[in-house]
Amino acid sequence: MKTAKTMYYAGLGLSLLVGVWHFFVPAMFQWYAYIPGEYENLIVGIDWTNFFFSFLLTGLSLLLILRGKTILAGSKEALVFYGLSTCTWFFRVLITFIVPWPLEPIAWAAYGQQIGAFVVFVLHIVPFIVVWRAKRRALL
Repeated sequence: MKTAKTMYYAGLGLSLLVGVWHFFVPAMFQWYAYIPGEYENLIVGIDWTNFFFSFLLTGLSLLLILRGKTILAGSKEALVFYGLSTCTWFFRVLITFIVPWPLEPIAWAAYGQQIGAFVVFVLHIVPFIVVWRAKRRALL
């Protein structure tokens, strides 16, 4: 259980950092430079989507970190929210295979996103399974 606890907090810590980092991604990677002039009105939608994604990922990760003892103790209701975070990272990994990030102009970003998402997912799924199995055994 100690390994699961370490993985739980590491995965959520990384998830929190990704959420915070995403607030700055549009400026860091000059997203708007790739948008043709006639589609500049998309910038608002992109900004809103990115902001709320960042806000929700950061907020959910922070709440799950703060409720870690409850979740790791097997609270069914709290485990549902952790499952939501786990599913989010599962779909993030899945989308990197279905629609991979283009290797141009920055190949390391494409590989880094895929590897990073997989690592965070593994750090989420292992504690989820451990807690879920313990909860299931306790009910039997």
